[in-house]
Formats: sequence, structure tokens, C-alpha cells
Amino acid sequence: MSERTTGWQGEIWLGSDHCLLVSTLGTTDSHVHYAHQVLVALDGEVEVQLGDQYHSGALVMIPSQQPHAIISQGVPCLTLFAEPLAFDLADLGQACRQADNNPQRLAECLRQWPRRALDPRLAKALQRVRALDEQALSARELANTAALSISQLERLFSGALKLSVRRLVLWQRLRVALRLALSGVSLTDAALAAGFADSAHFARSVRRQFGLSPSTALRQLRLRPLA
Repeated sequence: MSERTTGWQGEIWLGSDHCLLVSTLGTTDSHVHYAHQVLVALDGEVEVQLGDQYHSGALVMIPSQQPHAIISQGVPCLTLFAEPLAFDLADLGQACRQADNNPQRLAECLRQWPRRALDPRLAKALQRVRALDEQALSARELANTAALSISQLERLFSGALKLSVRRLVLWQRLRVALRLALSGVSLTDAALAAGFADSAHFARSVRRQFGLSPSTALRQLRLRPLA
């Protein structure tokens, strides 16, 4: 794949179930991730390839699990990633419109926005996933947390998210590693602390999920935690 070297300069605001990027855009290879994504151009329009179609506009919404690539380069943009377990995509678009291109207003809007009601068993499993550390988290342990069998847990996840337990755990490990790397930890140490086998495993996962190498994605972004 080609390496993308410019764009993605700015701040990343990291919350527990969403994050905001206030940055210039950089192009990416085609990729797929668990989060819903909304791109709000702060000047001009953004262009995105969704599957085989090209979309452009001041606001572009990308649903969870949708293959896509960022085409725009250097466009000032507010980018929102949010977990489908917490938010519907239509609600995210509404929140972005209400914020009127103001990232602080959007952050406050999302903080107060009602989260999706979850099956209590799914909520317990999600709470355990968000408490990940470098130790392995087996499907059996997660199922025990939710008082379910492994097959029941998988059906619950696939029914609610069209996503396997393994892929949700991987998403959370990526969040942990990216937060550590943005805090100044080396990519290798961040990968190991988040439970990846090594930095190469982490790099492959980042590229599949975001269409970029970790160094390209992170080197010009500053971390700003959200309450």
C-alpha cells in the first residue's frame, strides 16, 4: 500500500465511547472500523469514497463497518468517531449540526447526549471490555462476566452490532494503545501495554482499521482528554 505522509495535524479529544479530531485531513487507504464516523468540513467540502461510490459535502456520515477511504487532503475538518453501542449514526449527525462547527460545543453536546439503552448483559460485557489491560481477555471470561454462555454472548454481540466479540476487544485495545502513544509512550511499549503481541501486530491493526500506519496517523496529533 502507498504511505500517506501529510494531513492529520491537530488535536484528538478522547472520550470513553467517542473521540473528536480537530485537524486537517489526510488521505487514507480503504479501511473498515467498528465506530461510526462523521466528517464535518470547517472550510469547503470533504470527499470520501464509500465502497464504490464517491461522496462529498460539508458533512459526510460513514456507518460502522462501511469500507471507506478519505480522499480529501489538507481540508480543515472536525472528525467524530463514536461507538455504535452508545450512539445511532443519525443522532451523531444531528449533534454535529447542532454544534455548528464548534468542537467545544460538540464535545459538550455528546457528553449530555443520551446513550442507547443496552441489554443489561451487553452492558456488563462492554464494561469489562473497557477495563482491558495487557492481559488476554477470553470469550469465556467475558461470557462469565455477563452470565452467558459463549454462544449466547456471540449471538448478543452479532445481533446488536453485527460484530464479533474479538473485533470489539481489538477496537478497545487500539484505543488503549493510541491513547498511550499520544501521551508520549513509544509505539512498541504502547502496543505491548494494550495487549498486542508486538508493534508489528499493532501496526497491522491500525492500518486495517484506519488506512494509515501508526506513525503517520499520530505524529502530528496532540492528545486532549475529554471528561
